[in-house]
Amino acid sequence: MEELTNIIAKASENDTEDVKRFLFGSIEYTSLKCTDSETSIMQFVEQVNRWDNECPDLPHPATICVYPCFAEIVKDSLDVEGVGIACVSGSFPSSQTFLEVKIAETALAIKDGATEIDMVLPVGKFLSGDEEGVCDEIREMKAVCGPEVPLKVILETGCLGSEENIRKASWLAMNSGADYIKTSTGKEKIGATPEAAYIMCQCIKEYYEKEGRMVGFKPAGGINTSMDAIIYYTIVKEVLGKEWLNNRLFRLGTSRLAEILIKEIRE
Repeated sequence: MEELTNIIAKASENDTEDVKRFLFGSIEYTSLKCTDSETSIMQFVEQVNRWDNECPDLPHPATICVYPCFAEIVKDSLDVEGVGIACVSGSFPSSQTFLEVKIAETALAIKDGATEIDMVLPVGKFLSGDEEGVCDEIREMKAVCGPEVPLKVILETGCLGSEENIRKASWLAMNSGADYIKTSTGKEKIGATPEAAYIMCQCIKEYYEKEGRMVGFKPAGGINTSMDAIIYYTIVKEVLGKEWLNNRLFRLGTSRLAEILIKEIRE
């Protein structure tokens, strides 16, 4: 991908304080551990509350992302206006359960306060050629969300096996109502990669040119440094344009990056 190589070479141009501030405001501050508890999630939310008090010159993170059973705790503990509550739903991260269970879990998450839903593409169905089943699941999940609750579809690009499959999965998700397409759960060996991001952003651009609907993009999994995030920012900027450079259409699934960005902005 010569064009991607050229884009990545431009990333250093975007290594600025203004871009880092923007990236901080695009973070989905995420806790998806098997050790999560009511106490740990309350402490997690309190960190966002502290940032709002201690760093008033910074934007707040876009969302806090948790398991559905913690949506109500986040809602009750969060003091910062404008921070969304994203819940992974539909048997995250495997997507391997009955559709009825996925629908029920999603409905309960929204009832408890989730303002956004992240679901995993049923990768097994996709790889076995059941594209109709994949689309049906996404449509059903979007129907539960309705127009007010954005649905992010996680492609789990590291498991798809080829560029062609990443492209196909992106189009199936968008055609089925996805409001965002997201790279990864962060639970597989391969998380977000610039290669997958580039393909997905190309698909988002093509879809917009064809359908006139702007779909968001969210890299997640393995975003460990500010330069990792800046590379994804640069891909979005170069492929999709400045219209996508807002925290409604560009998100970063990470938790460790927040403290790194604060430290670098303060230096």
